[in-house]
Amino acid sequence: MRDRQAQRGGERGDLKVEQKYNKLRQPHFKRRSDLIAKIPNFWLTVFVNHPQLSALLDEEDEEALQHLKKVEVQEFEDIKSGYKINFYFDAANPFFENDVLSKEFHLNENGEPSCKSTTIKWKAGKNLCEEAKQDNGSTDKQAKKRQHKQPSLFFSWFTETTESTVDDFGEVIKDDIWPNPLQYYLAQDGDEEDDEEDDEDGAHDDEDDDEDDDDEDDDAEDDDEDDQ
Repeated sequence: MRDRQAQRGGERGDLKVEQKYNKLRQPHFKRRSDLIAKIPNFWLTVFVNHPQLSALLDEEDEEALQHLKKVEVQEFEDIKSGYKINFYFDAANPFFENDVLSKEFHLNENGEPSCKSTTIKWKAGKNLCEEAKQDNGSTDKQAKKRQHKQPSLFFSWFTETTESTVDDFGEVIKDDIWPNPLQYYLAQDGDEEDDEEDDEDGAHDDEDDDEDDDDEDDDAEDDDEDDQ
């Protein structure tokens, strides 16, 4: 009995410490978000470079995400009860009217999960969450463009309310991307640097091979002179 009470007391203590540091981190995250908002296509680049999220995106998703200016993760005061993710879009977004799209994840006292999301107010002909259809005789260019395309996996996530214990997309953003999005923003630059280094190494190898060939030619000429 005492062991259980001690364990519960330890869990409450750890929870209070985590809550304390969550509050201390908020000003840092706010300053970071303000700086990131000034970088064009920052969050689009992060998602495209992420090995899991990139698989959810198609060309039209990426076009819409060019207008994503800020991502924010809010953990509830009782951090064991859930969290909320907010996506902020600029006013030039041609796909939907919302300035903010949000999704919340909750766990009740019994540990049962639930979630709720913002209803996306799609503009005419821009709904990425439904399969494109075209009426006979229609000349709608947008309908033609999206004909036979599958619904967006990325934006369909906002309409999913499946009560599962884990939301993979939400967990990836909260636990992997949100703490350090810069690592994925810079991933492409790092790959390019590696490619440049490989090219340079290859160039050096070619130069060494040319030098070896020249040495062999010189040796051959000396042998010919000796034979004469």
